[in-house]
Parts: sequence; structure tokens; C-alpha cells
Amino acid sequence: MQIKKLQPCLRLFGLIFCCNSPLSLALEEGAAMPMTLNSSAFAQQTDIPKEFTCDGSNVSPALAWTDVPQNAKSLVLIVDDPDVPASFLPLRTWVHWLLYNIPPTVSELPQQLAPQKLPQGTLQGKNDWKDTGYNGPCPPFGKHRYFFKLYALDTVLQDLNQPDKAALEKAMEGHVIGQAELIGTYKR
Repeated sequence: MQIKKLQPCLRLFGLIFCCNSPLSLALEEGAAMPMTLNSSAFAQQTDIPKEFTCDGSNVSPALAWTDVPQNAKSLVLIVDDPDVPASFLPLRTWVHWLLYNIPPTVSELPQQLAPQKLPQGTLQGKNDWKDTGYNGPCPPFGKHRYFFKLYALDTVLQDLNQPDKAALEKAMEGHVIGQAELIGTYKR
């Protein structure tokens, strides 16, 4: 089925479930693109191996993507866990990794990506440990979902000086032209 035929449903889904996220903004603009995001370490909705968690080596998994829109100027990667309980709140999203200004010609990130090996021009934001770089799954209890979200933007963002997720998403507003998502799970 063609994307254009699905756009009214996708737009409604984006508005209902994603509120004002960059994805819903892309869907509202009619720019949903069929990007894909995969990992050789785990498949969609399966367990993330211990090696990529705080219980193992805590290294980033290899990621690869396809079908980046031709007019993309940069990519953003956000990895977060929406299942973190917080005091007096039902749930909180915990940010594990933020990368932005990934060149659109890059189609993969290797396993155990060191900061000095980031693709040229790629910048990092701060995760919820108030640090840059990847910090893997480390749920206090229960099974958590980890969302690896790749966004294609129609611009290169200015240097945001190690932004948090909120600042990065604000800078992305109105520039998202495609998205892909990979979800892994982990239970200690």
C-alpha cells in the first residue's frame, strides 16, 4: 500500500500517540518516509544482549539504516527508555544516547562506537547520566523497552553545546522529514 494512502491514518496516529514529537510534525507535513533501522545485535521487539547493557560491557550495538530521504541534510539518533518509574510520577523517559548532525551519507554505526570514531561532523548530546556517549540498558527492576530512533532532517543543526533531549527535539522541530525506529527490551 502506498504511503500517500496511509497518510491520514498515520497523521492521526502521530497526533494521538506522539503529541508534538518530531515524528508527528513530520507526519503533519506529509513527509513520512519509509526509513528502516536495524541492529545485528538484536531484532525488533527482542531482548538486547547483556553485552550492550550495564550488566555487561555497556558498549553500543551496531546500527544500520536504509532509505534516508534524498533531501536529508543530517540525521539524529535518540535512544531512550520510556518505562522508568519516578517518584510520585507513573513513568519517566530516561535518555541513553543522543547523536546529531550525523551525515546523511553515513548508513551505519559500528558496535562499541568510541567518541573519537564518530562520523565527521557528528555531535553528541547529554544523556540522563549528564554525560555524553552511550550508556546501555540498566533497569532498576522489570522489563523495559529501549527505543532507538533515527530522524532525517532537512537541515544541519547548529552546535547546541551538548544539549539534553528536550533542547535537541526543540531544535529539530519543523525539520524532520523521515524517521525509523528499533525497539529492544531488557530485564535484569
